[in-house]
Amino acid sequence: MEPESDVRMPLTAHLDELRTRLIRALLATAAGALVAWLVIEHLVAFLLAPLAALRPEESFIIGTGVTEAFFTKLKVAVIAGLFLASPVLFFQAWRFVAPGLYRREKRVALPFSIAASAFFIAGAAFCYWLVFPVAFSFFLAEFASIGVAAQIRVSEYLSFASRMLLAFGVTFELPVVTFFLARLGILTHRTLIAWWRYAIVTIFVAAAVLTPGPDVASQMLMAAPLLVLYVLSIGVAYVVARPAPAEVTALAPAEPDGG
Repeated sequence: MEPESDVRMPLTAHLDELRTRLIRALLATAAGALVAWLVIEHLVAFLLAPLAALRPEESFIIGTGVTEAFFTKLKVAVIAGLFLASPVLFFQAWRFVAPGLYRREKRVALPFSIAASAFFIAGAAFCYWLVFPVAFSFFLAEFASIGVAAQIRVSEYLSFASRMLLAFGVTFELPVVTFFLARLGILTHRTLIAWWRYAIVTIFVAAAVLTPGPDVASQMLMAAPLLVLYVLSIGVAYVVARPAPAEVTALAPAEPDGG
């Protein structure tokens, strides 16, 4: 069975296809941002909660610009729009590469989109509920260590929080990216197993760089789920690996003898 390749499509056709997918993704994000704007005050309060909970007796989150509140709310709405539109974004990404896949692989576009969105949201949830309390507690303690009263600008805080949520969401896409690469035949479970030493070192280096605290506990908080995701990715690559050409040929029905 040959993949339904579009290699003979001209470059302009590929660019038109890419433009179409990007426009649909942007429209979906805009629609998600519009929905988020309708409840933007609740979203801002939700994002502020992990920091405010550390000092409930005092108000140290401030605004210093005339337009700061409006543009901060706008930025939060766009980030929320990305999360709301994530199934559409992943679906459009899958459809863009679908011409290079087998027909049966194209049918997994919807499950792929749902799984990718679920991991994306799970990464953000992990960051919000487990990483934020540790990170913000460390940062506030650093202010106290130099005898400075913390006064946090709301725009800077929400920008930092949004970037962290997106970063963890993208990080949790590792099994989904593995699924994609395995279906294309680029990556196999054997490759991931062979790289396990390098993967462990990379994961712990990333955890040491990205976690705010120098303690082992906060680093493990990030490294542990990444290790689990890497092991899960090995299983994903094993299950969905594309058969080798020799195996496909062996499994194909024999041609009837013309003689």
